[in-house]
Amino acid sequence: MTKSNSDRFTSIVQELQAFAFSQQGSMSILRSLGYGLLLLALFDIVEMFVPPNFMNPAWEFKTFGALVERVPVPLIGLVLVFFGEMNSRTKWEFPILKLLSWLTLLFALLFFLLIPLGIGNTLRLNNQSAAQISTLSKQQLSQAEQVEKQLNQATPQQIDNFIKSQGRSLEGKNPDELKTQVLSQVSQAKKQIKTQAEATQSSRGLSLIKSSVKWNLGALVASGLFISIWRGTRWARTN
Repeated sequence: MTKSNSDRFTSIVQELQAFAFSQQGSMSILRSLGYGLLLLALFDIVEMFVPPNFMNPAWEFKTFGALVERVPVPLIGLVLVFFGEMNSRTKWEFPILKLLSWLTLLFALLFFLLIPLGIGNTLRLNNQSAAQISTLSKQQLSQAEQVEKQLNQATPQQIDNFIKSQGRSLEGKNPDELKTQVLSQVSQAKKQIKTQAEATQSSRGLSLIKSSVKWNLGALVASGLFISIWRGTRWARTN
């Protein structure tokens, strides 16, 4: 090897060493960021589950959605923490890395098991919503039918007396005409109650299904990503 080639080789080695040292600093920054993101994710989880309200489908569904919506933060944090594998690690990191690696498997199973729970709560919430809307519409229809029944049984004189007791006049109409007009309005109101109930149920059901599909698919994707991280961090569990 000539002197010029030797100098060139030495220069390349020095550049590679400088690059390696610079990467060590970058890895430290990225790993610190990863630990910070995991800590922030932990704060979010504590906030979501305090106070707990298990067996409440609305709370469970909302919490399930919040977990899926915020899962990118711990995923990114884990990737940053595991970046560089065993290179430039301090001793205190080894047990933490092993624990985090096993936790990724636990999270994968958790998100996968949340899917049937999410589907079940979707059905329960949809049934509850339908029951509430049905009860409310029945109450409104009952009130309208009661008014309709009272009008049908009222005599023209009773209608005239009622209007006068309210400080109003028939405005040139006879009681029978007014009775027919009010009955027509009540009939229209009954139709509107039914139409509005159907529209409300349809709107709520669609919104619920959209959220359910989004969050259940998100949970499935998150489960797969956690499994990928677990499989890719075998080195952390064997050291």
